[in-house]
Amino acid sequence: MAKSRTDELVFLPLGGVGEIGMNLALYGLGPSDARQWLAVDFGVGFAGDDLPGVDLIMPDIAYLEEERTNLAGIVITHAHEDHFGALLDLWPRLRVPVYATAFTAGLLAAKRVGHPGAPEVPVTIVRPGERRRIGPFEVEFIAVAHSILEPMALAIRSPLGTVVHTGDWKLDPTPVIGPVTDAERFAAIGDEGVLALVCDSTNAMRPGRSPSESEVARELKAVIAEARGRVFFTTFASNIARIRSIAEAAAANDRQVVLVGRALHRACQVAHELGYLDGLQPFLDEESYGYLPRDKVVAIVTGSQGEPRAALARIASDDHKFIGLAPGDTVVFSARPIPGNEKAINGIINQLAELGVDVVTDRERLVHVSGHPRRDELAEMYRWTRPKIAIPVHGEAMHLAAHAAFARAHGVGEVVEIEDGAMVRLAPGPAEEIDDVAAGRLYKDGSIIGDLDAVGVPERKRLAFAGHVAVSVVLDAKGALASDPEIGLVGLPMQGPTGEPFEALVMSAVLGTIESIPRARRRDGELVRDALRRAVRAAVRDAWGKKPVCTVFVAAV
Repeated sequence: MAKSRTDELVFLPLGGVGEIGMNLALYGLGPSDARQWLAVDFGVGFAGDDLPGVDLIMPDIAYLEEERTNLAGIVITHAHEDHFGALLDLWPRLRVPVYATAFTAGLLAAKRVGHPGAPEVPVTIVRPGERRRIGPFEVEFIAVAHSILEPMALAIRSPLGTVVHTGDWKLDPTPVIGPVTDAERFAAIGDEGVLALVCDSTNAMRPGRSPSESEVARELKAVIAEARGRVFFTTFASNIARIRSIAEAAAANDRQVVLVGRALHRACQVAHELGYLDGLQPFLDEESYGYLPRDKVVAIVTGSQGEPRAALARIASDDHKFIGLAPGDTVVFSARPIPGNEKAINGIINQLAELGVDVVTDRERLVHVSGHPRRDELAEMYRWTRPKIAIPVHGEAMHLAAHAAFARAHGVGEVVEIEDGAMVRLAPGPAEEIDDVAAGRLYKDGSIIGDLDAVGVPERKRLAFAGHVAVSVVLDAKGALASDPEIGLVGLPMQGPTGEPFEALVMSAVLGTIESIPRARRRDGELVRDALRRAVRAAVRDAWGKKPVCTVFVAAV
C-alpha cells in the first residue's frame, strides 16, 4: 500500500506516559514517509529492588536513531534528571542540536566533568519569551514556576496548529527565585487557538492548589529557630530556591551553612555563576563542620531519596569522614519521596531515630511543596489555553486517568489517553492513534547501556534468588578423574534440612554422575558438562526446593 503524502502533525511519547520519569516526547510534521521530528526532553527513571545493580533506566531510542536524519533538534524543558538525565549517554547516538536554558546547560556541563569520557554536548541557550525555528516548527519558550531554576513550557507552532507542551509546572504567586507562571502569555496563545495541550498529570488527583515556596521558607525559619542542636536539611540538589530559603533561614537564626555532597556543590556552583545565590554568606565545606558550635550549624546534605551512597545515608550509619549526628540534632526531609523510594527513606529515618535525632517530614510540617499543579491550577491552564485536544502525560496510569476525566469535565472535546509508543495524529482530522512504535527500555549498569539481557539482569536475579554453584572437573585420557573435583558455592545455605553440608551433597552428585557416564563417552566434554549441571541442580532442588545457577568446567589432560 502506498504511503500517504498528506502532511500530518503527530505526537509520539517514547517515555513519561504511564510512569513518572523517563520523559521523552516527539512531535512530527510531514507525510508518513518523510516526517521531520522535534524531541522534547531526554529523561531517566530510577531502578528499584527488582533491577539489582541497575543505576538508571532510559527510553529506548531505536526509533529515533532510525529517524536521526529527520530529527531537527532536542529541547530540554528543565534540568531535573527525569527530563535531561539521559542526554549525556544517548546524545552521541543522535548528534543533533540541543536547546536549553543557561542553568540547564550549566548543570549538564557540570555533570559531564564528573563522568569521565562523557561527550561535550553543544547547547544553544534559550530564554523564556524567545522563539526559535527548529526544523519545521517554531518553538516559543514560556516561563513557568517549578521546583528548579529556569523551567519552561513550550508553544510548538506548525502550519497544522499549535501544541502547548507544559513540561513540569505549577502556579506559585510568590516563588523564592524566578518568575511566576506566565498566565498572560498562555492566555494570549489560547486566544490565537491551541490545537492540543500536552500537560503534566502528576497531581491531577489532588484538589486545590499547591502551597507557595515562600510559605515553605517561613516554615524552615521556624524549624531552625526551635531546634536545640544542629539542623540538617536534605532536599534535591537542583532545588536552588529551597537551598536559598534554607540559607536565609540559617542567617536569620545566626547559623552557618555547610554543604555536604558533590551534587549540591555542583548545582550551587552553577547557580552562583548565574547570580541566583547572590547576597548569601559563603557556604562552608564539610571539613568545617566539626569546628562549629552545635547551635551554629545548618547542614544541607544529599540523600533525600534514601540513596545508599549519598551523604545522608552515610551520616545516618555513622560512616562519614567529617559529619556526625548526636541526640537532639534535627534532620528535615525537605523533599517528597519519589514513588518506589519509600522503603529506603524509612530505613534511614529509623537509623536517625535510633541515634536520638528529631526527624521532620512534610507529613508534620510544611517543609516541602510539590512543583506540579493540583486540580485548581490545572483548571486555570485549561481556562487560558482552551485546547481542542487534551493529552495527559507525566504520570502513572491512575494520574493519567484522573487528568483525562478532568479535561472532559472542563469541556475539552477530544481527550486522548495513550501509553508510551502510541503515535497520535493531531491534525488534520480528529485526533486518533495511527501507529504503535516499540517503546522499550535501556538500562545503565555501570558504564554499560543495553536491554536487560545485555546488562545481565535476568541472570543476576536468578543468582539473588537461588545462588550459584561452580564445579570444575579434570579428566585424563582414559576418562578417569585426574584430581578431585573443585566446588564453589555462593548464596546457598550451609546445610540441608538433614544437617548434611551442601558442599558434600554437591560433591556426591558430581562423583555419582561422573561414575554413571561410560568412560568412552566422557571424552565428550559437552555431554559431561550438561549431565553435571542437571545433576547438581536436581540434587540441590531435592534438598532445598530451589535450583541454583550452575556453571561447570570440564578439562582434559
